[in-house]
Amino acid sequence: MSFGIALSGLNAAQTDLNVTANNMANSSTSGFKQSRSEFAELFAVSPVGVSSTQFGNGVKVASVAQQFTQGNLNTTNNSLDLAISGQGFFILSDAGASVYTRSGAFQVNNDGYVVNSQQQRLQVYPAGISDTFNTSTLSDLRLVTRDSPPSATQRAQTVFNLPSASESPITSPFDPADESSYNHARSLTIYDSLGSAHTASMHFVKTATNEWDLHISVDGNPLGTQHLVYSSTGRLLSPANGIAAMPVYDAAAGLSTGAADLELSFDLSLTSQYGETFSMTGITQDGFTTGRLIGIDIDANGVVKARFTNGRSSSLGQVALATFSNPQGLQQLDNTNWGDTNASGQPLNGQAGDSGFGLIQSGALEASNVDITAQLVNMITAQRNFQANAQMIQTADQVTQTIINIR
Repeated sequence: MSFGIALSGLNAAQTDLNVTANNMANSSTSGFKQSRSEFAELFAVSPVGVSSTQFGNGVKVASVAQQFTQGNLNTTNNSLDLAISGQGFFILSDAGASVYTRSGAFQVNNDGYVVNSQQQRLQVYPAGISDTFNTSTLSDLRLVTRDSPPSATQRAQTVFNLPSASESPITSPFDPADESSYNHARSLTIYDSLGSAHTASMHFVKTATNEWDLHISVDGNPLGTQHLVYSSTGRLLSPANGIAAMPVYDAAAGLSTGAADLELSFDLSLTSQYGETFSMTGITQDGFTTGRLIGIDIDANGVVKARFTNGRSSSLGQVALATFSNPQGLQQLDNTNWGDTNASGQPLNGQAGDSGFGLIQSGALEASNVDITAQLVNMITAQRNFQANAQMIQTADQVTQTIINIR
């Protein structure tokens, strides 16, 4: 009997050493979670109970349990490296089957999909309209490579001060080619519906006390004139709403071939007439040209945005996370992946930052949660246990040999 008991101890100690060795071997594996050997006593129980002098039958490995404690987050230079700070797993599609991981080392394959080194695709909630996401379904994250479409300028806002002490120009009528026919001039860039840039010029002509004419042209072609009237305190009185609506600019007058007509309005509500100095402190407009993809940003909530050269950005999706009621019930797969089982429960999908889910850090990877010092201590303990059980077998052999030698 003692041989069998000691042998079970040897097997248990060997398993403990194997678990420790695997932990130490993966101490630098991104997203790896260490395991712990859990043992249970073997005890023979008969249908009529156990006597008070019954001893045990040895030991068995009851479980090799995963320890899902947080690993350190190490920053990298790759924006597609993702780490979860808190609970949750990344969801990957492995040829249609869902697997789960804490290792966020992702890259882009030749089809534009975000994958790991095993070509498993990262799952996201697809983008809807107005930065919303369809959380009822999952899709592969694919980085767009097409250009960002342009948008024609419809509204421009200018912030300027006209000098109240100015006198009317010495030359009349207004001629943009004659500097003596206007007081001040400025320009801004606007865009047509195909993204081509055009120059909108503004010429200011003092016509009377507290009154000005604003002449606007596009690429040298006259567009329209807005009469400005200011109060004795420098406040704009006319146009009353501060909006100067220009006539429709016919595409045939010089826009890109195929571009739609321009319908421009100028917001002048923040303009003034003070003092003796002309100043233009702000010019903005709502149009933009075609943009090329220059980068990908992923925020703490997992929202993936594509950045373009025209200053625009568009949402490509939101990284989906999964949690389980019993993470230790997950089935270990290779490549630092897990699969769900009956013991783990069904996955609960959600978004980073929601209740029960951690946050996502872009440009970082979660390190293994293996503590090398603790593993070295476990190794020594398992080795001592192995040696003690081996010594028990040797002692039992000596006892047996003594019995055999009795004559």
